[in-house]
Amino acid sequence: MKKLTLIAFLGLSSLAFSQDVKNLPNKGNQKTALIVPTEQKELEAKKKAAEEKAKLPKPYNPKADAQADINKLVAQAKKEGKNIMIQAGGNWCIWCLRFNNFVQETPELKNLVDKNYLYYHLNYSPDNKNEKVFAQYINIKEQQFYPFFIILDKDGKKIHVQQSEVLEEGKGYSKEKVKEFLEKGKVL
Repeated sequence: MKKLTLIAFLGLSSLAFSQDVKNLPNKGNQKTALIVPTEQKELEAKKKAAEEKAKLPKPYNPKADAQADINKLVAQAKKEGKNIMIQAGGNWCIWCLRFNNFVQETPELKNLVDKNYLYYHLNYSPDNKNEKVFAQYINIKEQQFYPFFIILDKDGKKIHVQQSEVLEEGKGYSKEKVKEFLEKGKVL
């Protein structure tokens, strides 16, 4: 009798705690019915980021000969008396694309870049990691967060490496901090 009572209790318990997916508003679609709200928000955020990324210009060229490009920029920088700003990252990086677009679409910032720098996008991607080029300026064995910026003087010597997180604000960049960075070549 105890066994029968125990089996009946377990059977009724499992029925009481089971989920009746058929009665949910989405007509039994378990994928949607079982997603918790935070997972749904994450999926929506990823979708929005992908849509944003698709709309932004893609300034990185994985096929470029970065060393040859930088050599040409150094020669040009000597003639023009400008520094070189290298933005390290890739077209896969939403923050890299956001920074480039922010600078290009904000007249005050674009003028600062055009006046003071030759601006180059150094690609890092599975297609082309540019390890030899990066090794000239950073320790490639350390983890990097993209984008980051390498500022060279007109002779091609490294002046500063700037991480971008100090320039961020919300889902974008702070105009004041980016302006300070472009004026001084660094923000600490």
